[in-house]
Amino acid sequence: MHHRITRLGLVNAFLVEEDDGLTLIDTTLKGGHKAILAAALRLGKPIVRVALTHGHADHVGGLDGIAAAVPDAEVSISVRDARPFAGDMSLDPGEPQGKIKGGWLRLATTPDRTFEPGEKVGSLEIHAAPGHTPGQVAFLDPRDGTLYCGDAYSTLGGVAVSSKIHPRFPLPAIATWDKPTAFASARALRPLNPRALAPGHGKVIEDPGAAMDAAIAKAS
Repeated sequence: MHHRITRLGLVNAFLVEEDDGLTLIDTTLKGGHKAILAAALRLGKPIVRVALTHGHADHVGGLDGIAAAVPDAEVSISVRDARPFAGDMSLDPGEPQGKIKGGWLRLATTPDRTFEPGEKVGSLEIHAAPGHTPGQVAFLDPRDGTLYCGDAYSTLGGVAVSSKIHPRFPLPAIATWDKPTAFASARALRPLNPRALAPGHGKVIEDPGAAMDAAIAKAS
C-alpha cells in the first residue's frame, strides 16, 4: 500500500509500506520533508529507506530535511544519476550528447547506495527509464502492481509522456535531457502492465494501460 504526499498539488512523493517500515520514493521540493515526516508519523512507521527516481531538484529538494530527521534511513539513487547529483554533468561517449537539463541542487546528503536496473530496493523492482535524465528509473511494486514512474509519464492535465510538450503541463518535457530516449523508455515501461501509475506530477491513475497507450501514440 502506498500513500501520496503532494506539494502544491504539483509534485509528488510516495510512502510505500514495507514489513520493516516505509520506503520513501522522492522527496518533492525544498521544505517538503515536513509533510512527508508528518505523514510517516500518522502511519506510525519509520522511514527506513529513500529511493530516488532521478536527481532533479523537485524530486530531491526535501532530502536534506529527511536525512536530518531520519539519519539511519538508507538513501539510494541510480549509478548514472549519482554523477549529476554530485555535480558531474559529463556524458558518456555512447550517450546522446545534449545538455543535461533541469535543476540540480547541491545537497549535504550523499547517497548510501547506488543501484542499477534489475536490482531491488525494499520490495520494489528497479526498471530503467532514462531520457528525462540519463539515469532515471521507475520502481514497480510487484505486490500491488503500482509503477512509480518518476517523470517518464505525468498525469497533470492528462496522461503524457515527457518526450513531447504537453500544453497543459509542459515542465517535464522542457526539463527532459533526450526526448527520443525518453520516448523509448515510456514504451519500454508499458509491457510491465501496471495496475496503477504513480507519477512524479499528477494523480495516481488506476488501470492506466489505455491511457499509457494513448500517451505513447500522441508522442510518436
